Amino acid sequence: MRKPHLCVLLAGLTTLASAAFATSASAAESDRWQLPVAVKKLDNGLTVVVSPDHSSPTVGVSVVYHVGMRLEPKNRTGFAHLFEHLMFQGTPKAPKGVFDQVISGGGGRNNGSTRPDYTNYIEVAPVSALERILWLEADRMKTLDFNPATLKNQQDVVKEEIRVNVKNKPYGGFMWLDIGQHAFQKWENNHDGYGSFQDLESASLADVQSFHRDYYGPNNAVLGIAGDISPEEAFALADKYFGAVAGRPTPAPADYSEGLNSAEKRISQTDALAQVPAIAAGWKMPARGSRDQAPMAVLGNVLAGDDASRLHQALVKQRQLALNVQPLYGLGDEWNYNGPTLYTLFALYKPDSSADAVLAVIDEEVAKIAQSGVDAATLKRVKTKMLANWYNGLDAFIDRADTLAVMQTLWGDANAINKIPALIEGVTSADLQRVAKTYLTRANRTVIDRRPAAPAAAPAAAAPAKP
Repeated sequence: MRKPHLCVLLAGLTTLASAAFATSASAAESDRWQLPVAVKKLDNGLTVVVSPDHSSPTVGVSVVYHVGMRLEPKNRTGFAHLFEHLMFQGTPKAPKGVFDQVISGGGGRNNGSTRPDYTNYIEVAPVSALERILWLEADRMKTLDFNPATLKNQQDVVKEEIRVNVKNKPYGGFMWLDIGQHAFQKWENNHDGYGSFQDLESASLADVQSFHRDYYGPNNAVLGIAGDISPEEAFALADKYFGAVAGRPTPAPADYSEGLNSAEKRISQTDALAQVPAIAAGWKMPARGSRDQAPMAVLGNVLAGDDASRLHQALVKQRQLALNVQPLYGLGDEWNYNGPTLYTLFALYKPDSSADAVLAVIDEEVAKIAQSGVDAATLKRVKTKMLANWYNGLDAFIDRADTLAVMQTLWGDANAINKIPALIEGVTSADLQRVAKTYLTRANRTVIDRRPAAPAAAPAAAAPAKP
């Protein structure tokens, strides 16, 4: 190949550079998995979101109701969680057990969960079972089989779940349950949404009926469908099965917004079941949808996203103060919240160490980032892994349908599912410096130091009897 003359080369530098940039940008765009998203609102207020994918003759379904722990009535702590259980207890037309039998009998599976800002019900099955799934979901949206025996049974089930997962488990839920009760000011954000025994037991049948009436109408729900179906077919089926369910007035939510904390909070706890001490340090996160959400998500992964993270290397590998370090985002992740939430670091630390020693290392690593940012190689590695995790989380149709419904519910835009990768890619080192300085401050931090309870003293031996 002949070399071009120098004057021709220089004259073409700008054009070549522009073309190279365009090619690079095009390649970056082509690397993104753009999911097709179609949205329609039915006359009764139900929003339907569809993402067709004909790679498998299956379909995922998610019905997300915009009610969760943050939105449940006062003096009814754990009621949103209780109601999630009640939704599987049957209706006048489909008695208890029918829901699970129909879906599992058709080769599918189902589940449900309660979060601070929503409650979701999810299924996956062969596409031939879709109409049965939609009938069942619409049926329990209309009404449930409200009766005292079912209520008492599920109150006991939820209490047993709390015993197993919190009260009789080492460390319980102190890193995701207790810490929020201290970090937040407003009841909506700081009460025990998992459920207090007293409030659960005092819930009446009338409470259950009014909760379904107020929060489980179609106008307070999003139906997500992903898989082997066209948007037109899905919209028609949604209207066929849900269209006759009347919309119902939904109570206006309380103002649960609150700003960053202005003074550090330190709490000490003991744990009769723990073998080693543990620490949970939580910082209030930026608001959902703000310019700081994506940078904070990336920063959280830089600090504790995996074994290569700053804090795992510093605390576990190098200084050997802790046995692990794990990030949490309340009961969700970096993207699925719609009110005050925490970025929490949970670590088991060695008995010869201390909470102060662990916090000192955390402060040191945060200060380094606030001062100097993050090198390009680390930033690229973290963002690449986050993108991979995001796409992996959308691979299964059940998860894709649920993410679409959650994005529509919380963001008001199901297509946010395609926007989040660009938000991750756009984060810069300067962004990490800004959010480290703004949010990961000592004043905005709440810390729980949880130590094993001291063993009970052995009873004194009885004095020998005198001869």
